[in-house]
Amino acid sequence: METDGHRGPAADNMSSKVHSEGPITKDHLPSSQVHPPRPEANAEAVNFLSSLRLEELQKLFFSETLVMVLDTGDPQGELTIEVQSEKYKDQQGLMSHCLFVHARSHGVLDKTICGNSILGYLSWKLEPLEQHSHEFIKFPVLPMERKTSLLKKGDQLTMTRSIREGEEVKTSKTSFPWDSNEGFISEAANLVLLRVMAWRQMVPSKARFLALDTEGKLCCSTYRALGFQVIQVGHQQAQVFIVEQTMHSEEGIPTSCQFYLLSDGHLAKRVQVGSPGCCVITKMPILREEDEIEPSPVFHKKPMVWEEDMELYSKFLDRKEQLRLHHASYLRQHPEAQALVSDFLLFLLVRQPQDAVTFAAEFFGFFSAKCSPSPSLRSSHPLSPFRPLDPEDGADSGAG
Repeated sequence: METDGHRGPAADNMSSKVHSEGPITKDHLPSSQVHPPRPEANAEAVNFLSSLRLEELQKLFFSETLVMVLDTGDPQGELTIEVQSEKYKDQQGLMSHCLFVHARSHGVLDKTICGNSILGYLSWKLEPLEQHSHEFIKFPVLPMERKTSLLKKGDQLTMTRSIREGEEVKTSKTSFPWDSNEGFISEAANLVLLRVMAWRQMVPSKARFLALDTEGKLCCSTYRALGFQVIQVGHQQAQVFIVEQTMHSEEGIPTSCQFYLLSDGHLAKRVQVGSPGCCVITKMPILREEDEIEPSPVFHKKPMVWEEDMELYSKFLDRKEQLRLHHASYLRQHPEAQALVSDFLLFLLVRQPQDAVTFAAEFFGFFSAKCSPSPSLRSSHPLSPFRPLDPEDGADSGAG
């Protein structure tokens, strides 16, 4: 450290090395000071997550139970996985619907009790909103327990880890920028992603996702399709789609796990490569099939002959009789209307015009309130507004 502008001998030695040997580069630094590049997901992985749809994820809401067995076939424990829709309250107190994943296992390995649990809340793009995992191995001498929590806080994804070995407890806290975690798949999201691949019967080609290794460090996770296989489930045979997931840790050797998936996403078998046991189902579940959308029925228009329809014809007669009685009642209440109609018919028969419609308009037009009163002295053949103007009549009227 330098104080009061004075440099110590160590600083002078470093300065002389810089001037004599050139600037210090990554090749000159010790291996302990060289940080490897941060792993990133590729475009294939990001595009696959972007293609997820709500309707597709809603088909994956079910729970399943598998039995943990050794190579000898002896049961050693149980694995339960549940995916449902749930409400989630974020840090700002806002409620929203999300994916809820709850997986838990417990068993005995080499006479040692062990188990783990995962409880996670995911967005509809499988982004981690909150996740809590707990793993324990009850060794007789030095029991081990590991807890990991992921929580989205604003634009950061915060990870808290706690490791207990005997009486010693180590706790660490790390934050990752949310924008840099594109393509990240948590343990809870991995269980949903496998069900999606089973429904689609495909694995994204050359996709490289982000994940956390056993030490809580970011690493790459890849998936590979191993094809189809027919296995025995209870007394039935079923075809499964095999997907292998590999975690490429930066410090250790890659670890792989194979998942045997039924057509609707149910997990029929899980094998940890290198482990003496596996998880299998003992009973064939009821598989959910893809909903077939039937075409809408087409109803062709048929000519309607209402006279042949007894119901319609009966309504017609009832309505006809109703109108007749209503009209007769009106005429009885207004006798002047019948006298007016009789006067018109008499006038019509006397004149017998060629255009009966125009004659009727001229006859009833003078009764209109909008019609101006006629002068006391007028021609017996006045110009009618209902008739086109005759050129000869116009000439005569102009001469007059």
